[in-house]
Amino acid sequence: MKPSEPAEPAKPTAPAKPVTSAKLARPTASAKPTAPAKPVTSAKPGKPAPSAKPVTSAKPGKPAPSAKPAASAKPAPSAKPVKPAKPESRLAMVRRARRINRELAEVYPYAHPELDFRNPFELLVATVLSAQTTDLRVNQTTPALFAKYPTPEDLAAAVPEEVEELIRPTGFFRAKTKSIMGLAAALRDDFGGEVPGRLEDLVKLPGVGRKTAFVVLGNAFGVPGITVDTHFMRLARRWRWTESDDPVKIEAEVATIFPKSEWTMLSHRVIFHGRRICHARKPACGACPITHLCPSYGEGETDPEKARKLLKYEMGGFPGQRLNPPAGYPGRPAPPLGGDA
Repeated sequence: MKPSEPAEPAKPTAPAKPVTSAKLARPTASAKPTAPAKPVTSAKPGKPAPSAKPVTSAKPGKPAPSAKPAASAKPAPSAKPVKPAKPESRLAMVRRARRINRELAEVYPYAHPELDFRNPFELLVATVLSAQTTDLRVNQTTPALFAKYPTPEDLAAAVPEEVEELIRPTGFFRAKTKSIMGLAAALRDDFGGEVPGRLEDLVKLPGVGRKTAFVVLGNAFGVPGITVDTHFMRLARRWRWTESDDPVKIEAEVATIFPKSEWTMLSHRVIFHGRRICHARKPACGACPITHLCPSYGEGETDPEKARKLLKYEMGGFPGQRLNPPAGYPGRPAPPLGGDA
């Protein structure tokens, strides 16, 4: 009997294949997890997330597109230049000048020569002394002079040094002494001690020019004349009555504007206005009653309150220049020399 062959060993059971790490065991159907919501798609790398479209910006190197420039960016058409006012005609100037005279007559109904005098001789001497000084200073000086030398004969025979002392307050007293003593001698020798009433005779006297002659003629003899002193010259130019600065030419030009009968009082009114309101350095424009007729308005102070503080004499509530003013003058008399105002 054959020995029995050994039985073949049992084949080892094939081990279960290991679960591939790449593949997970499938969960059972019941264990399937709920699919998660898809995340919001994000932008791919390098691309912005799909969101609201941003406002288009300018490409690099180009200015961002903006609103079209306003029309004002272009040179705006400028307004048409205002045509300059037409030059005032001669007729219009004459009418304006005469209206100024009428209105000044209402403002200064009391206008008068501001030198104290009792006769033509005193007025003549006082006018010569008024050069380069005020009428007030002359009025404060002449009482003593005329008390000592009341007539041309008395003054012509005076001692010059004594006259100089009396008139010293008026300035330039030596030259003025020579003038008034010289004219006194001429009146004594050539005119019988009387002041002549003609222009051609007056201007021959020492120290007497056309201005002085017209003051005497207009106020002592009633002969019309235009007194072109520093105030009259200034205002005639400001009011465009003339462009000249020569007294003789101004006199001639103004004489053609006004009737001869108005010349003397016109002179007083203009001089009054120049001394009280229309000053040389700082006119009181804001307190002037004739600004509507003045082409130079604005050269001075236009504020009414400030302008009122610039007014002088009776217009500002101060004493006048005459120690003995005429009746009807609304201001206070001037104080004597050395007196208080």
